[in-house]
Amino acid sequence: MTISRREFIRYSAIAAGSAVLFPELLLAANPHEEIFLKKMAFAASEGLADKSINDVVAAIGQSFLEAPYKEHTLEVGDKERLVVNLREFDCVTFVESSLALARCIKLKKRTFAEYKRQLQLIRYRGGKINGYPSRLHYFSDWIDNNERKGIVKNVALELGGTEFVKSIDFMSTHRSSYKHLKSNRNFAAIKASEVELNARKRYYIPKENVQAARDRILDGDIVGIATSIDGLDATHTGIAFRFQGYLRLLHAPLSGGNIQITKRTIVDYLGQDEKRLGIFIARPQEPVA
Repeated sequence: MTISRREFIRYSAIAAGSAVLFPELLLAANPHEEIFLKKMAFAASEGLADKSINDVVAAIGQSFLEAPYKEHTLEVGDKERLVVNLREFDCVTFVESSLALARCIKLKKRTFAEYKRQLQLIRYRGGKINGYPSRLHYFSDWIDNNERKGIVKNVALELGGTEFVKSIDFMSTHRSSYKHLKSNRNFAAIKASEVELNARKRYYIPKENVQAARDRILDGDIVGIATSIDGLDATHTGIAFRFQGYLRLLHAPLSGGNIQITKRTIVDYLGQDEKRLGIFIARPQEPVA
């Protein structure tokens, strides 16, 4: 699915007039709910509910173009809670928000409460908030848990990928970098989750194989950038997106300051940094009511 700049401007105009389609916008409890309702109005005007879940993820993700980047979006307060922020994003919350919105659209459930339910389901282990360790911190763990929940499918192996053999322990070996790991209870739980994660097989597509796989990667597929950094599986996430005929990454980069589409193809993007080993790839699955 490729959306032109002209279409993006048209979509913005639709969103601006969405109070006509969704009069409840006037009663929105907060700016995030207002944005949610505008996205639902946009989806209704474009008939997105009748498109594939991948196309909906791609369309919703692109509708956030130029929204500002904000790091540490989820590190709010000392107690873990569901953080909802549709105004600014880091790379992970951009992906999660786009996927949660897409699922609401496909399920034809347009309440803000449903959006929050979907977001929690995606973000947390088993969809349940049970403190800081229940959040899916590692991307390969995020894929695995969401595959178990039927939300995505790990398609790396069928696209020419291979096993990602590496010990994942960055959080426990960099305890001082995470304020929530001052708690011995949180630290022990994170360490246990790393042990469990390392007992599972994980799959990715090495960057030398991405060129051959590119035609089978779909717009709306969720991409994680595999890294050579010790203890980490991925350093960045985004959405596969074809623009001007080339497969690129729709993402929220720290360096760019806002949501954007890479100027280079995914293959070239991987080649820019020797630490980028390849991609994890999760395909959204059609939600079942």
